[in-house]
Amino acid sequence: MSRLLIRGIHTLVTAAGDDSLHDVDLSIVDGKVEAIGADLEIGDGTRVIDGSWRVVYPGFINTHHHLYQTLTRNVPEVHCAELFDWLRTLYEVWRGLAAEAVEVSTEVGIAELLLSGCTTTSDHLYLFPAGAPEELLDVEIETARRMGMRFHPARGSMNLGRSQGGLPPDDLVQSADVILRDCERVIDKYHDPSPFSMCRVVLAPCSPFSVTTELLEQTAILGRERGLRLHTHLAESKDENEFCLATHDRRPLDYMIGTGWVGEDVWFAHGIYFEDEEIRQLASTGTGIAHCPASNLRLGSGVCKVPRLLEAGVNVGLAVDGSASNDASSMVREMQLALLLHRVTTAVDALPPAQVLSLATVGSAKLLGRPELGRLTVGAAGDAAIFRLDRVDFAGAMRDPASAILYCGSAVRADCTIVAGEVLVENGHLVGIDEQRLFHRANEIAAGLTR
Repeated sequence: MSRLLIRGIHTLVTAAGDDSLHDVDLSIVDGKVEAIGADLEIGDGTRVIDGSWRVVYPGFINTHHHLYQTLTRNVPEVHCAELFDWLRTLYEVWRGLAAEAVEVSTEVGIAELLLSGCTTTSDHLYLFPAGAPEELLDVEIETARRMGMRFHPARGSMNLGRSQGGLPPDDLVQSADVILRDCERVIDKYHDPSPFSMCRVVLAPCSPFSVTTELLEQTAILGRERGLRLHTHLAESKDENEFCLATHDRRPLDYMIGTGWVGEDVWFAHGIYFEDEEIRQLASTGTGIAHCPASNLRLGSGVCKVPRLLEAGVNVGLAVDGSASNDASSMVREMQLALLLHRVTTAVDALPPAQVLSLATVGSAKLLGRPELGRLTVGAAGDAAIFRLDRVDFAGAMRDPASAILYCGSAVRADCTIVAGEVLVENGHLVGIDEQRLFHRANEIAAGLTR
């Protein structure tokens, strides 16, 4: 039996609709929250963490990423490119993706996420270059397992190459038969639907401009037969809208509705260009949206109408997106941007801090179908993000400690990140991972890719 006690917490954010709690203890036993209260008993073998001058949140949940892209950040050729040109340029680099690159990029991305208090992440791996092993997703899954991250690997796919009217080069796409067969293999090998699972597989064709209608339909059928969530990009750019109108004579959401891609088991990344009636359709079908503010700003794609989506009853979670369109994997940064962005596009009170925190916790948990995540209440998962308040960054900010990391600090690191009761970040550093060694190894592989 493993026991962990966070003693004397300055501010505990439960994300369960309650006000923040102060001067309490949090007990985690065998990976689950056992008790919350003052002066909890310390049993034999309990590890105790000091909670004084610390704010404790439920572990943040990232609902959209492309971990392999951590090796192609800050690429000068795409510093000022929009989505389609950005993709066309980087496809040429990503042709060289192989198993070692996937392993190291996964390590880098997960390390960054953990350092920002993220305890669960989805990842959308849709790139399987000709000549590379089909088992690239296995490499990600095994790496995430070794690092202790709660993981939702999304078996992505592209089968609509450039010669067929799609965006990706032909040597970066696979046939539908190969894709579906590998989806079945990955599900059988890794998917764990049980509560508190550390790995749940998602099926995720890449986008309307890189997969065929038939593959979308077949993937939705397979996913629902096996009880999986479904995920893809949608309504991210004006180019995508024009592609769907020219190719299918329908707007992106209407096209996806026709392929069976709406429902409580579906969430889309981005969702920028939805009209009012489409927002109502999302709400009525229970379809969710992963909000990716940094990526949307970086590519000049636009701004997701998050306040309007929430008002209509659409479930919205938060995400960092791929590290070549964001160039970072920090959930704190995404929350800070989400907090400020909608003040300009909607109103100064459009997305208050408590709602931003909710996006990164309970909202994201709902997208992934994980009611046991995103909150710190008795019986919930023992996933927590702890930040030190007694730093100069937060001096003068103690009127509302729960909101301090959203308003203050330019590069906030978690002091401690806990997943399933295991401490993976301690004193602001990764446990058991040499950051300098990982930095140099990643740069060597990145240089090889760009060559």
